[in-house]
Amino acid sequence: MKTTFNINNLVRPNIAALKPYSSARDEFKDATSNQMIFLDANENPFENGVNRYPDPQQKDVKSMLSNIKNIPTENILLGNGSDEVLDLIFRAFCEPNQDNVITLPPTYGMYDVLANTNAIDVLTVELGADFQPKVDDILNTQNNNTKLLFLCSPNNPTANSFEASKIEKLLTDFKGIVVIDEAYIDFSEDESWISRLSDFPNLIVTQTLSKAYGMAGIRLGICYASTEIISILNKIKPPYNVNQLTQQKAIQRLENQQDVQNEIQNIISERSLLIKALKSITWIDTIYSTQANFVLVKVDNATNRYNQLVEKGIVVRNRTNQPLCENCLRFTVGTSDENEKLIAVLNNI
Repeated sequence: MKTTFNINNLVRPNIAALKPYSSARDEFKDATSNQMIFLDANENPFENGVNRYPDPQQKDVKSMLSNIKNIPTENILLGNGSDEVLDLIFRAFCEPNQDNVITLPPTYGMYDVLANTNAIDVLTVELGADFQPKVDDILNTQNNNTKLLFLCSPNNPTANSFEASKIEKLLTDFKGIVVIDEAYIDFSEDESWISRLSDFPNLIVTQTLSKAYGMAGIRLGICYASTEIISILNKIKPPYNVNQLTQQKAIQRLENQQDVQNEIQNIISERSLLIKALKSITWIDTIYSTQANFVLVKVDNATNRYNQLVEKGIVVRNRTNQPLCENCLRFTVGTSDENEKLIAVLNNI
């Protein structure tokens, strides 16, 4: 456990001194009361279901997540997709044109985009040939201006989870904040790192309703961290960043945990069937181990095979330009019918 970590040493001075905006619903929180007349927020008074501003702290959604994940609501922040959550992390802790972050290619491309948007340098340490973090290289790459380390586990596009011992070593010895992106954790055999928040004050875990929960269209990202980190991020988030319709849809979905779990198990089962079928495709050289809802494969000519699939009405992801992914295609696990069509097309091109 890191005993000397102090979040105040990492937060940007202007953010630490910032007085957050106080919205009307922050100042009067009982916005659901039918006994009150609300004339404080300059809203249209004619009721249509969405004429009022949404709960700025998304209390009902957080309460449900708290029960499901066994995490206090004080350790949860919600965003307009995980990308907003990640952007808030950059803006809270990284000084433009001064600080840097570390990413581990091949990985999720938005880390670099958000860093560039915020004028933050990116130091890269490629994964090893086994797609695992090179811990010593990462620790040796950090410097006095390194604020964040991004670990995507299970990783996109490689689909594998990082070894727990490697992550724990990084959490212990990295001088900044370690952000573990768990967008695909529901498809993994590994336990989420949210269970270790109390052990590592420099840990941020991000999750999403876009993948396992099938809610990509509502854009809801989740951040789990210490109360100190959540408090800092709350200071700079937009006051009504998660709209009312998103909150309503999220609650409806979170109430149906059995449906979600059934879909996850279906995807995992279909993933196994897909991998078995892919083994018979002669032009697929390697099928990489997966803990996600997709499979990365190495083929003879990724661009050619990608174009052939498009001609047959199937769109996959060509990852050949990513480090360590030359001639690799990424197949998302679809429905049974979609997977059967994919396999049929693969066998005939």
